[in-house]
Amino acid sequence: MMMQTRPDVVKCIFPSLTFANFLLQLKDNIEKFFTWFVEEGKATVRLKEPAVDICLSKADANSLKNFLSAARLADRGSDASSLPLSTLTPVRARDVEQPKKKLTIVSKKDYPLTSGFPYSLEQLQVSYCKLSRVDMRMLSLKALRKLDLSNNHIKKLPATIGDLSCLSELVLHNNHLESFSVALCLSTLQRTLQILDLSQNRLQALPAQFCQLRELVNLKLDDNELISLPFHIGRLSKLRFLSAAHNQLAVLPGDFRRLSLENLDLFGNPFVQPNSLDHKMNLTFPLPLQEMASRAVANLRITFGPDLIPAHLCRDLEVAKTCICSRVCVNFYIKTAVCMNLHQVSHTVVLVDDMGGTDAPVQQHFCSLSCYSEFLDNSLQRGIR
Repeated sequence: MMMQTRPDVVKCIFPSLTFANFLLQLKDNIEKFFTWFVEEGKATVRLKEPAVDICLSKADANSLKNFLSAARLADRGSDASSLPLSTLTPVRARDVEQPKKKLTIVSKKDYPLTSGFPYSLEQLQVSYCKLSRVDMRMLSLKALRKLDLSNNHIKKLPATIGDLSCLSELVLHNNHLESFSVALCLSTLQRTLQILDLSQNRLQALPAQFCQLRELVNLKLDDNELISLPFHIGRLSKLRFLSAAHNQLAVLPGDFRRLSLENLDLFGNPFVQPNSLDHKMNLTFPLPLQEMASRAVANLRITFGPDLIPAHLCRDLEVAKTCICSRVCVNFYIKTAVCMNLHQVSHTVVLVDDMGGTDAPVQQHFCSLSCYSEFLDNSLQRGIR
């Protein structure tokens, strides 16, 4: 919060307090004083609670020094009656700066090296500053709703971004990211993040836990090196806008069918025309006992966790596949790809290729040889290959 602070400005921070009582609230509550420019009538007092910066400007240097002296004494717990308040004069309301909520920096020369970011910021854009990592000072901005770090050189995201409990929009377009961590997927971003732009990076894959970000409405993955989309992408039930153009996607996960989008862009991916007769078989007869038990847990929707079964079995169950018969298979199945018109999952579809197509291959798993045979029979009858 940035404001010119004199007696009548106290009410902006601590409503209904007199100035003397305001000083009492400073006891053990000042994190730091910034007084480099006090002779120019400028200073900043950083409070612990609420977490705000009180920025003073256009002040008479002597009056400002008196105020800072009073604040220092108040921080130490001095009696208010002994504080030097008499020389402080009120400021006109029109001279009071309101809390700064939005800040845009698009040049390295404007990047703050010695001063911090205003604690009251809700929107922060820092672009074209050649940042190689996220400035940890940004992560103390607890009111931040939008963070735009596009067009920098960031290679890795700190897990502490997940501590920004109000963050609903994260823009990381045109950086050097090679991964998106599991920790971020399991952070408070699960409850807040609605818009995520990871376009023009170096991502080859996203973790399975990515689909825990269930508040996502708009996801941009264009111009990366993705060879697959998250296995359980269908769990993103609120997703309405998805773009993953110009990646290395050859086939879409089966869970893709569960999406309900308004706009979808998968242009420029090397999709392979599917043939139902081409398949990968990973079945044994009879099924191993572990596979049978895992299927039973999934089909009967039995609660499981690392406190009940080994962690590796939990990981297997997290990526269980669903057969066309609606039963589940885990590590033993038959896999093929089928053609799907993308209009089945999206109202508007950007053409997949220069030929004007809107079809793409989607993975299909089968829990048994009989399910696969039935599928082939139906496909052959419809003349589908």
